[in-house]
Amino acid sequence: MPWIKGNGQRGFKDEDVPKDDEKRDLYEKGKQLLAAKGYQEIGMDHFALESDSMYQSFQNKELHRNFMGYTSSKTQVMIGLGASSISDSWYAFAQNEKEIEAYYDAIDNNELPILKGHALTQKDLIVRQHILNIMCNFQTSWKESDMHLDEIEEITHNLAELVADGLLKIDQQTLSVTEKGKPFVRNICMAFDLRLIENKPETQVFSLTI
Repeated sequence: MPWIKGNGQRGFKDEDVPKDDEKRDLYEKGKQLLAAKGYQEIGMDHFALESDSMYQSFQNKELHRNFMGYTSSKTQVMIGLGASSISDSWYAFAQNEKEIEAYYDAIDNNELPILKGHALTQKDLIVRQHILNIMCNFQTSWKESDMHLDEIEEITHNLAELVADGLLKIDQQTLSVTEKGKPFVRNICMAFDLRLIENKPETQVFSLTI
């Protein structure tokens, strides 16, 4: 993230990179070129040929996304090796020491080189599953969800403008991203992150959604 690690990643000015309409036009052009070569959209900014295992996983609703991106291997455990890497046990996250020296000091002392972590609450797990459903399947369902009605109402309220713009459809049980809405999957998923909304960070946390 250039706004956190400027050295090496900040060899440009903000005005040097495309923005808004120009950036969206470049995305759409790239999407058209990939489609012309037989690539299918399988997730957020990801495309695959129909012969690829990623596409087959998408078709079978078995596609998964972790900190490294999309994968056809659906597992709840990922072990991060190296400085700054993140491990995921599904119920908790852990990030390794960011500085090389601190990382190797812990290794040399036979200690886990963990800098920080987060144990997911039941609410976190429910929200996480909805976000993964949208990122991997372009839809999710309230059916059989343990999410409280007031939370569902808050989320649908946050998404009302996107519904009005034709980017997704919501009924009593299902949320589905439309073809027009696929470039805006990040925006849709952020409405589910009630922890993010509650905290309302003043600094830039995520990369720009468009």
